[in-house]
Amino acid sequence: QVQLVESGGGLVQAGGSLRLSCAASGLTFSRKTMGWFRRAPGKEREFVAAISWSGSRTDSTDSVRGRFTISRDNAKNTVYLQMNSLKPEDTAVYYCAADAGTWGPQRREIIKYDYWGQGTQVTVSS
Repeated sequence: QVQLVESGGGLVQAGGSLRLSCAASGLTFSRKTMGWFRRAPGKEREFVAAISWSGSRTDSTDSVRGRFTISRDNAKNTVYLQMNSLKPEDTAVYYCAADAGTWGPQRREIIKYDYWGQGTQVTVSS
């Protein structure tokens, strides 16, 4: 049984930082592209960042580039999202996801990911 469990969310003031973690079990984590997505109130779920199985390749959406960093520790079956310089518009539920395939051009697409966590709330106050 595959499980992805996010943690690290919370309430932070604008300009602050949070580090999200996603612990995976029940899958060959070291061979999975991993992604972070978010859903803000009243909006669709959107891509935030992705990382290849080795960690050698990363991708992130324009709105977080330079502020958010995705990383992974395959020995711990964990993927991270370091979020700095947070803005109120970053407020959302953040989800991690595991891709059944390899790194590819569809890495930003929700449909490419087979497994999802339950989400963790991030609230940024102004």
